[in-house]
Amino acid sequence: MISWRSTWSIYTRELVRFLRTAFQSVLAPVLTTSLYFIVFGAAIGGRMPDLDGVQYGAFIIPGLLMLTLLGETTSNSSFGIYMPRFTGTIYELLSAPVGVTETLIGFVGAAMTKSLILATIILVTARLFVDYSIAYPVLAVFYIMLVAAAFSLFGFILGIWADNFEKLGIIPMLFLTPLTFLGGTFYSIDMLPKPWDTIALANPIVYLVSGLRWTFYGTSDVNIWVSFGITLGFLALCVSVIAYIFKTGWRLRA
Repeated sequence: MISWRSTWSIYTRELVRFLRTAFQSVLAPVLTTSLYFIVFGAAIGGRMPDLDGVQYGAFIIPGLLMLTLLGETTSNSSFGIYMPRFTGTIYELLSAPVGVTETLIGFVGAAMTKSLILATIILVTARLFVDYSIAYPVLAVFYIMLVAAAFSLFGFILGIWADNFEKLGIIPMLFLTPLTFLGGTFYSIDMLPKPWDTIALANPIVYLVSGLRWTFYGTSDVNIWVSFGITLGFLALCVSVIAYIFKTGWRLRA
């Protein structure tokens, strides 16, 4: 049986930590999004044709949203579990009558909440630069929460794997961010010449960006069900890895 009090304690602790770093967690994405819109939306967007009937400035909104969400969700989640390991307070959590389910619901729930807050702030900021509409707002919220859950679990794994601060940042900086830039954030895959349009489909971030773009405008480079399937598959994989980690105690009890 799930102990909701334990889950709530973990959830609120993570949110309080998020609020303590509000300057970095909130202001930084706003400034970054504004700069992207000034450079790509205003300077370049005026020279770009509409993509699938969508103004270029509006077209890049889902990509920018995904770029911020993946980086912030992974970093916040990995740091949230790494610091208790670094300071030794992780043993308080391991010795407490708190199960794996409560721990994951608390951490993932907090990550999803923070992602929705960031998404709202980014969308409000985007409204200052370009006019846009969301075709399927309920699906957009659901997909954002699904991606946030998957990458908060991924960050959880990263925070357990890392044994120093350098490893904590190497995956987001050297792999996640470049793959997001190459995942159709600022362009459509159909714009790439052959065979690069086919090679780009090997990038898993393409499916995430395309899935979110479909919920905004009803059009994307990849079938929406493929995007949902890959996201759910990645979520299931992360859950399996974390279940194994808690079962064996890998890097938790070392």
